[in-house]
Amino acid sequence: MKFKEIQEMSTDELLTKKRDLRQESLHLRLQQQSGQLEQPSRMRLLRRDVARVETVLTERNKAAAMKK
Repeated sequence: MKFKEIQEMSTDELLTKKRDLRQESLHLRLQQQSGQLEQPSRMRLLRRDVARVETVLTERNKAAAMKK
């Protein structure tokens, strides 16, 4: 997922996306532990997507705090 796409999402959408990505990450870790993981590179991409989402959420929180 591109950073620009993430920035265009609403805060509620970002929170939902973050939850979904973390849940998928959990399932991939479980598959890895059981030896059934077919795409190990997917875990890396998920971590990066979660970091991008968290970055945008943090920026928005800081911007909201500055306005107050």
